[in-house]
Amino acid sequence: MSDTATNNAGPGLAAQLSQRSDIMMALGVVGILVVLFLPMPPWLLDICLALSITFAVMILMTCLFIEKPLDLNAFPTILLVSTMLRLALNVASTRLILSNGHTGPSAAGHVIEAFGSFVMGGNFVIGIIVFAVLLIVNFMVITKGSGRIAEVAARFSLDAMPGKQMAIDADLSSGLINEDEARRRRRELEDESTFFGSMDGAAKYVRGDAVAGLLITFINIIAGMIVGVAQNGMSFADAANTYTLLTVGDGLVSQIPALIVSTAAGLLVTKAGVTGKTDQALFSQLSAYPRAIGVSAFLLFCLALLPGIPFLPFAVLSGLLGYTSYALTRKKEEEVENEKLLQQQQEEKEKAKPAEEPITSALAIDPIRLELGYGLLPLINDDSGIRLTDQIRALRRQIASEMGFVMPSVRILDNMQLQANTYVIRLKEAEVGRGDIRPNMLMVMDPRGEQVALPGEATREPAFGLPAVWVERSMKEEASFRGYTVVDPSTVITTHITEVIKDNMAELLSYAEVQKLLDDLPKEHQKLVADLIPGMISQSGVQRILQNLLNERVSIRDLPTILEGIAEACGYTQNVVMITEHVRARLARQISHDNADAQGSIPLINMSPQWEQRFMESLVGGGEEKQLAMPPSELQEFINTVRMTFEEQAHAGELPVLLTSPMIRPYVRSIIERFRPATVVMSQNEIHPKIKIRTLGQI
Repeated sequence: MSDTATNNAGPGLAAQLSQRSDIMMALGVVGILVVLFLPMPPWLLDICLALSITFAVMILMTCLFIEKPLDLNAFPTILLVSTMLRLALNVASTRLILSNGHTGPSAAGHVIEAFGSFVMGGNFVIGIIVFAVLLIVNFMVITKGSGRIAEVAARFSLDAMPGKQMAIDADLSSGLINEDEARRRRRELEDESTFFGSMDGAAKYVRGDAVAGLLITFINIIAGMIVGVAQNGMSFADAANTYTLLTVGDGLVSQIPALIVSTAAGLLVTKAGVTGKTDQALFSQLSAYPRAIGVSAFLLFCLALLPGIPFLPFAVLSGLLGYTSYALTRKKEEEVENEKLLQQQQEEKEKAKPAEEPITSALAIDPIRLELGYGLLPLINDDSGIRLTDQIRALRRQIASEMGFVMPSVRILDNMQLQANTYVIRLKEAEVGRGDIRPNMLMVMDPRGEQVALPGEATREPAFGLPAVWVERSMKEEASFRGYTVVDPSTVITTHITEVIKDNMAELLSYAEVQKLLDDLPKEHQKLVADLIPGMISQSGVQRILQNLLNERVSIRDLPTILEGIAEACGYTQNVVMITEHVRARLARQISHDNADAQGSIPLINMSPQWEQRFMESLVGGGEEKQLAMPPSELQEFINTVRMTFEEQAHAGELPVLLTSPMIRPYVRSIIERFRPATVVMSQNEIHPKIKIRTLGQI
């Protein structure tokens, strides 16, 4: 019971003392002031001198481990406390030297005796020279340099404050930071200027400390010899030897901590404000770096092992600092573990309770979607050849280059409801294409449309409906030798998607896509866009014109020329059909080039004058209200004639263009696209003067 009570009382007392650190700080400062007036026994002076050295080493180690000067913005206060402690101990040691110096080298304690004997080595001249060198290094080099750096840093910090304040206000006005962040930055800026200003003044403490140490040493030697010879009856040689040893030892014990603190000050200002109470700044910041305290404990233990140095004070302080470093390290490790545990628990809670998707997400529609059966999934992850995803990516770039239309992204999903080797192409949730392929085989087709004379599984190519055969991959060379077209399963799907896209580009060209095309035009064409939209035509009107062009597979890549044609046509009409026809005439070179054969000529089938006349007579309404009102019997006759003529040319290996007059071209096209959508219908205005033509027949 008693042991338990004792163990509980120890941590309880430590906790109470840590909570009342302000009282401890006040008592410590008062104790320093009391030492200036009251005598101190030699054993207590030994402990206080060891404490002074320990305090200086802790300051130096902390300055080495901090990341930025503002992490130790209490340094000016720490510097003042350490300087006052050394000066108070100097006064106490001087009192002991002058009063008890005649009793021997241990008159002022064993620490001073050890430092004096160890440094002097029995020769007081050497001790005086070493002491003078340390004083010069501290006063002329370290202290002067750090003071100059602090002075310049304070001046530059004050000069730069208006500019930094303006930068913070500019970031706040532009929305880059919020009010809390701006307030934090202003506080940090004020702390920095206050710190460097304080360091400029604190450097004077160190200079004064060095001067005071020099004067105190001179007084101790002269006054000690007078006291020893005149009052205590010592010989001049004994008095000189004794008082010089004590004085030099006292000077070294005070100058070594001063040198350490000066070095720490130089380190700090070369790498600068405090909020809260002084004790919080001192204890919390010095204890924030357990490694610094641990290194300090090790150095103190090494110091205790030096010959002549009192082992007990330094060993006890080393043990205390080592235990403190260990306790603080354990505490920080526990905090890190608790933080990780809390973060892990938070992540588990988020996983256990997934965020509910907003209902509006159910309204989203995929412009293009490819659904695959589970047997086709290896096509996406195929490492042996070109993946399906890579081919679709190349397809988007190809369509953009050929048609000037940025194809929407294709979303690929697996659909377990489909057959294993079946795929479905959907546009805006509606099915527009379906196919059945064999992922481990090759599709072979005859370019002439005839049956393939190879063993395999007969099928039809899904995009064009041509007869084809699925064969083993080992027959690829034989099929190529016979002149057949050989494609892999991924290419079959990509080709099907390509034809579906080209057939439905007009539907996929949305208002937003048109806006993006207009915004992406070079800067020199933006004035044309600004003059055209909305003053002459709305963006919806431009969208409809572009859709009309894409509907007949006319590339809209030359968008500036199209916009110029729209601007010209808007001067005399607002009819979208008539504007489209005018734009097609402006694109005559492009349209003629796209429909020319390998020899550079356009194969044509002309409309006979009789059919031209029938179409002209069937137009009813005036101006922009014209419509085609042809009797059904004549329409059927025209359809049969066109179908028969073009099938004859197809058997001859030709893909001719139907040529009409400009007035009836859109109406002829509206009929032909219902039964031969791939047939191109051009007017005479769309035949470029420099293109060759080759007439194959007449309707």
